[in-house]
Amino acid sequence: MRRVYCIGRNYAAHAVEMGHDPDREPPFFFQKNPNNLDSTGEFPYPRHSSDVHHEVELLVALKSGGPNISIDKALNHVWGYAISLDMTRRDLQGEAKKLGRPWEIGKAFERSGPVGPLNAADKIGHLSQGRIALKVYGALKQEGDLNQMIRKVPEMISYLSEYFELKAGDVIMSGTPSGVGAVARGDMMEATIDGLGSLVVKVV
Repeated sequence: MRRVYCIGRNYAAHAVEMGHDPDREPPFFFQKNPNNLDSTGEFPYPRHSSDVHHEVELLVALKSGGPNISIDKALNHVWGYAISLDMTRRDLQGEAKKLGRPWEIGKAFERSGPVGPLNAADKIGHLSQGRIALKVYGALKQEGDLNQMIRKVPEMISYLSEYFELKAGDVIMSGTPSGVGAVARGDMMEATIDGLGSLVVKVV
């Protein structure tokens, strides 16, 4: 894993629930660290926070890259896809927002990116639609469709490549549908995306 790019507010309903107008906002990205991604199936509740939220997302893994990639050639650079969670210390993120500071303290902490197995695009195809959802102890919390993303996967790749030279090993976490909410120790989260199966993560 080389770099982890995360797009913010990429589903209209989530943008609204976070208090923003999706029709007026240009795309923006923040980063997690590569070692924040975790495949153990456990999420340790982090220190210094009492309001940690789940965000289910499609992860896109690149096999190649470059600068200034055109939208029509962007998918040629995708190796595959996985289910991921962008776990967020919402209280610390909120404080950073108020002060105009970076979000890393709320986003890029240890094991904040639970992730499932990568699925090769040459076997499952490219994912542009399909249900994305998250349950906590069987109760549905988040639900949407990949076709509701404001910026689709090719657009995200193309946009990022205008500002960064993308390379093999880069991944993009492509945003979350509405319904984000707090978790507690002992909670069992189950994230699903059509075509990718499910990812079960326990909060410990």
